[in-house]
Amino acid sequence: MNFTGLLCSLIYKIYYMAHTKKIKGIIAILTGGGDVPGLNPAIRAITIRANREGFKVIGLRRGWAGITELVRDKKADNSKSFMVLTNDIVNKAGRTGGTFLHSSRTKPSKMPKANVPEHLKDAYNEEINDLTPEVIKNLDWLGVDYLIPIGGDDTLSYGVRLYKEGVKVVAIPKTMDNDVPGTDYCIGFSTCVTRTIHMTNNLRTSAGSHERILVMEVFGRYAGFTAMLPAMAGAANRCVIPEHEFDIPHLTELLVQDRNNNPSKYSVVLVSEGAMFKGGEMMFQNSEKDMFGHAKLGGIGDVVSAEMKNLTAGFNKGKTINIINQKLGYLVRGGDPDAVDSIVPMAFGNLALDLILGGFHGRLVVLKNGRYDDVPLDVVTNSKKIVNVEKYYNIDRLRPHYNRFEMKPMFLRAADS
Repeated sequence: MNFTGLLCSLIYKIYYMAHTKKIKGIIAILTGGGDVPGLNPAIRAITIRANREGFKVIGLRRGWAGITELVRDKKADNSKSFMVLTNDIVNKAGRTGGTFLHSSRTKPSKMPKANVPEHLKDAYNEEINDLTPEVIKNLDWLGVDYLIPIGGDDTLSYGVRLYKEGVKVVAIPKTMDNDVPGTDYCIGFSTCVTRTIHMTNNLRTSAGSHERILVMEVFGRYAGFTAMLPAMAGAANRCVIPEHEFDIPHLTELLVQDRNNNPSKYSVVLVSEGAMFKGGEMMFQNSEKDMFGHAKLGGIGDVVSAEMKNLTAGFNKGKTINIINQKLGYLVRGGDPDAVDSIVPMAFGNLALDLILGGFHGRLVVLKNGRYDDVPLDVVTNSKKIVNVEKYYNIDRLRPHYNRFEMKPMFLRAADS
């Protein structure tokens, strides 16, 4: 080879080395459970930082369902199970609500026979099957070095299972209810509270125009933070939460008094979907349960409204007061994230990468006392996060206590876990 040829070869090698980065590893992300605003910003933050640090990023589709249904064959169409994430892809979705990876309430360790993927039906034919061995094999087949599940306590509890099986897991908390243990804040909570306040205030005009009592059913299966915080912000006169069984005549009496003392002649109560009458049980839309054993809540607002209307005359000089009844549900779950649910997911995503770059795993990224931190992942399965009724909820007045705010975190009662 002449001098010119050697020079060209050397230049090519230098160019190739400069433009070819060795991949440090593969990171997989998934979003499980109900969608919330803020998921896409978290996916974006993880992907951009990971790509910059030299990692390849894979998005596992439809929660734990995608990785469970994957077919370990390079010729198979696994587009419904995973996708490679690039900066261009995540930048398009990063400012929107929901999750472009999609979600599900799949629990691979308790897979009903009817939900077992077709190619696994011969090997797993019990009524309830544990497909965890397949999930682990599928992660290995994809070459996943670190797994980042984003979810509530159900999704993350299965992340704990995988970590105990040897998978390197770094988890991010999200849930409208803000009830993941170990953290003051979960992605989606601020938008939920913001919209609850906004929509409650919107309905005040109708309640006032017709001199009615407004009953709003809000999120909160086991924890009443989504009713407590809006009530504290002035959105409602009263709130009833899952942590305290309430007496409907007492609630009615208070709301009639609130209405009659209001020049506009209306009052408002926020009812957590998991709230219960004294001696009663949670109310469900039907008996069907998901793989985590949860039936779909719904109906407590309807029952409270009907019972309350029948009781109002007894506290209003014999005159019945009509009720406006509204369930918020997906109205607060859908749409774009607010400022907090755009900023916190960015920080959580980068914190997850900090841990991975440091070689740490088995951790849950958290926001605690106003600072970003991380805690052991198994806090998700070893503890519960609910409202401390004795400290924060007035069981006689059916509303939050308004005292001792000094040195409390930003979201106040949500900090006590």
